[in-house]
Amino acid sequence: MDTPRSARSTARSALGFVLLLLLYQSAEGIGDRMLHSFFAQAGLMLACVLAAWPVSRWLGYRGLEAFALPMRGRDLIWLVLLLVLAFGLKGAALQAGLTLGIYQPDPAGTAPGSTLTALPMLLLSTFVPSIAEDILTRGFPYRAAGVHWRRGLAFVATSSLLYVLNHLYRLGLGPMEWLMLLVYGLAYASALWRTGSLWAAVGLHWGWNLGNAALAVAMPTSTTDVDGGRLLSMAAHLLMLAVVLIATRRVAPAR
Repeated sequence: MDTPRSARSTARSALGFVLLLLLYQSAEGIGDRMLHSFFAQAGLMLACVLAAWPVSRWLGYRGLEAFALPMRGRDLIWLVLLLVLAFGLKGAALQAGLTLGIYQPDPAGTAPGSTLTALPMLLLSTFVPSIAEDILTRGFPYRAAGVHWRRGLAFVATSSLLYVLNHLYRLGLGPMEWLMLLVYGLAYASALWRTGSLWAAVGLHWGWNLGNAALAVAMPTSTTDVDGGRLLSMAAHLLMLAVVLIATRRVAPAR
């Protein structure tokens, strides 16, 4: 990689990244852990997403181009297709976990029709944090940082490590958690690298998070084997990665 940029451009990129990072981390650090307020947490996370547009403009891009978020038909098709893939793999992982005894059904169950009632809120509440983190840990290093990535492996590894480190409040859960997050990052960053669009990564990330939330309402379970659950999640993401590599052709990033 190389970074042929002026000091002023580099400083702007660094300041833009720090702003988005602080907004993202404050959602949990302040909104949840300090204020114990869902609305404060959601508001700060939404502020992170909304701030991405002026940051992109400040860096000299139109719209959200700083983060590889073009509004083109083919990119939105990737969003939908990969969202469905990730949602389906989450469901498959849940079924496998029930069969293997990694998860146990919650005897309390859920009210009929509650999933459909909750779906609009679930779509929004999973989309906002998904795209916020994708902008921060994938879209920003891919384009806004001004790095000319010569090799996909370098970008994917850097983005995946950034994704792990961005989960500040989960790092204390230990190496298996880190490994799981790293595998997630590999799948999501590869989707961006191979398609040239962050929408592909958003599709996978949002689909997985939406699957988590929707299935928790439709099929409540408890986890009896935490590491087993992590391994199933990693397996699902490795399948996502395989599909991305097979179904896509490398697209060169715009400088």
